[in-house]
Amino acid sequence: MPDRDADAFSPDEAHGSPFGCDDHLHEECGVFGVYGHPEAGALAALGLHALQHRGQEAAGIVTYDGQHFHVERHIGLVGDNFAKPAVMARLKGNRAIGHTRYSTTGGQVLRNVQPLFAEFHGGGFAVAHNGNLTNALTLQRQLQVRGSIFQSTSDTETVLHLVATSSKGPLVDRFVDALRQIEGAYAFVALSEKKMIGVRDPQGVRPLILGDVDGYFVLASESCALDIIGGRVIREIEPGEMVVITDEGIESIRPFIKTASRFCIFEYVYFSRPDSVFSGTSVYAVRKRIGQELAREAPAAADVVIPVPDSGTPAAMGFAEAANLPFDLGIIRNHYVGRTFIQPTDAIRHMGVKLKHNPNRAVIEGKRVVLVDDSIVRGTTSQKIVQMVREAGASEVHMRIASPPTTDPCFYGVDTPEKAKLIAARMSLEELAAYINVDSLAFLTIDGLYRAVGEPKRNDPSPQFCDACFTGDYPTRLTDRALTGDVRTLDLLVESL
Repeated sequence: MPDRDADAFSPDEAHGSPFGCDDHLHEECGVFGVYGHPEAGALAALGLHALQHRGQEAAGIVTYDGQHFHVERHIGLVGDNFAKPAVMARLKGNRAIGHTRYSTTGGQVLRNVQPLFAEFHGGGFAVAHNGNLTNALTLQRQLQVRGSIFQSTSDTETVLHLVATSSKGPLVDRFVDALRQIEGAYAFVALSEKKMIGVRDPQGVRPLILGDVDGYFVLASESCALDIIGGRVIREIEPGEMVVITDEGIESIRPFIKTASRFCIFEYVYFSRPDSVFSGTSVYAVRKRIGQELAREAPAAADVVIPVPDSGTPAAMGFAEAANLPFDLGIIRNHYVGRTFIQPTDAIRHMGVKLKHNPNRAVIEGKRVVLVDDSIVRGTTSQKIVQMVREAGASEVHMRIASPPTTDPCFYGVDTPEKAKLIAARMSLEELAAYINVDSLAFLTIDGLYRAVGEPKRNDPSPQFCDACFTGDYPTRLTDRALTGDVRTLDLLVESL
């Protein structure tokens, strides 16, 4: 659920690091919900801890105690806010939903922190969202013309207004009515006075898991959130499915026309925790197979395989196994660098990569090194890491990337630069290799990625996954993208409705 100013960051600042040196894409959010458990608030906090990797800037929990909703939303890490006894004491009730968020530039304000809560005619309603609506701005303008007043810049608020203004009767019907008007990718977890609701978009781009703990139903973005609370996975919510959980049990509703599934393939490459499982497939196992495929497609004459930690580690292990090369930790990551550690000068900013990564000279010096990373976005981090490895004494540096070139922005809930800032979209392989100063550079092919996730190859023109960041093949309409080149055009469109 990025804010509307998602592309408004400085071109020399990579989101995700206090020094503009993190060159990875970032998932926007994780969602969690538990129904009926006497310790619902505490379980939600634990679940969000497990989903912290999906969003590090803000977190929130809403509980219901049978009479009142209780809302806690905070900027910062889950542990910094929800480990406080006073905060947890306020989260009363046996039902809870939670959200952990990675904001885009300009969006790190409390009013955008989820779950969002509103009092409707008939009761309160809270909603948490992982994904992005590609027609939210269009719908917001229409709603504003009809009198709606928005309090945030989050596209999630659009859904609240659509539910509130729906002419349907029961809450579930109003929620379905709202969902049928939106486009894009989403996994929603919502809470009313009598129900907890989970729903995935018709293509199933974003993940949502159904589980239980002590006999109580749980919804979560990833299976690792169930592990931390001692729960178990029942199954995945299917693409286009809505589950409604009440005191009477669980009901499955399928309110959309069935369409082909397009689960985000980058969940396997980078976003999800390696100990999570989707469709019975271990993310960790896929990442090792990615490395094996990469070694077969793009071997290198080298002495040692080194991961760019931490996301490149499983792929580097797979590469080393398939290539029959030693695997070693040639780069050590400092896990204690905060996002707001200092406000650096330009001179200090360029040293930022060394605060996060430091070379292990004993492993690198005099060696022909294969560096394995999950992706290259802007190229800034790769350039600095290669320089660091060369300064540590590497005789050769070969870079292998465990995904195809990232050539197109994501509009489905991932913090991605605009296309002009994606280095693989404007440089050839040879130009990019020269830019980051490596002796050789290779990316995994798109078919190699599909083989790693268990498919013989990518089906064209009907791919099995959403791979738009690699191919530009978007599974839904991008209504706002087509209209927001000139906002006045959108205003005129709304005035004509």
